[in-house]
Amino acid sequence: MARLMQYFFSLAHDDDGDVPGWVLITLMTAGLVILIWGLAGPALSAVFEQAIDRVTAF
Repeated sequence: MARLMQYFFSLAHDDDGDVPGWVLITLMTAGLVILIWGLAGPALSAVFEQAIDRVTAF
């Protein structure tokens, strides 16, 4: 048990590679947002316009 705790403690304090990992995660997230926005943007815009038209029709 002590060896396992020591292993996790060493992982928590090992900072090598943290910055490139976070940069990669950030870039991949931005890429996914752009991809999803490109695919769903027109549909979401149409839904929004339809909702506004229904509200203003009252």
